[in-house]
Amino acid sequence: MKVAIFPGSFDPLTLGHLDLIKRGSALFDHLAVAVMTNTSKDTWFTVDERVAQVKEAVAGLDNVSVITAKGLTVDLMNKIGADYLMRGARNVDDFCYEKDIAAMNHFLDDQVETIIFLADPKYQYLSSSLLKEVALSGGNIAPLLPANINEALQERLKKRQIKQVKKENEETR
Repeated sequence: MKVAIFPGSFDPLTLGHLDLIKRGSALFDHLAVAVMTNTSKDTWFTVDERVAQVKEAVAGLDNVSVITAKGLTVDLMNKIGADYLMRGARNVDDFCYEKDIAAMNHFLDDQVETIIFLADPKYQYLSSSLLKEVALSGGNIAPLLPANINEALQERLKKRQIKQVKKENEETR
């Protein structure tokens, strides 16, 4: 049985991520989407919120599960019996970054095989960070997100804007 893991922060999950998940689910017998914590990113959603969002977005894919864990991805792979680490690359910079991570993971566990999918050209510019930046500036990002995630992001954006206004009002007092 070919079991793969697709780790990421998915804050938020984009249509680019979803495209990779669908492509991976066609290649592997089982694909575990691992919602992880990236300490270098400013997340808008909790891990539990992201897990629920991703579960809803992949609901029609029978061989896909959504999990979460802390720590090294290779340890999680061993825990769930995954042989393959699935990653996506949008451009040369992503590829170089993923190549280095693949080498480190192979150092940590020489049984880990990394499979890098090239992003569909229509999603090559797409990143969660860029989407959040555009959303904060009032841009329409709905066509780039699964519907359930766009709805959650718009609600979160409203809350962030309310907090910002309150903060600015306190600072001017």
